[in-house]
Amino acid sequence: MAKYTQAYLKKLEDLLKDNGYEIRYEKGNFKSGFCILEDKKVAVINKFSSMESRIHALVEIVNMLVQQGKIDQDHKQLFIKKADESADASAANAEEIKEIK
Repeated sequence: MAKYTQAYLKKLEDLLKDNGYEIRYEKGNFKSGFCILEDKKVAVINKFSSMESRIHALVEIVNMLVQQGKIDQDHKQLFIKKADESADASAANAEEIKEIK
């Protein structure tokens, strides 16, 4: 799993947007941190949640949509692979910077 970063959150948002979903951050009483308006392809996430909670909500939404066949499994796997590679590259760059110092 990739780290909880703003870039990872953006990639999750882009994945859903690429599949026709609108993501809105609104206040509300969400027991799970989000709700989906199925007919309109809108995901509403609690705007007061932390970045980690937002990421968890988006990952849960993506997994649910994959199970329902609304997002292609291969597309999701490609996204996760790219996110993990990006996190690995960031870690490698951090190690190189440490070695230089």
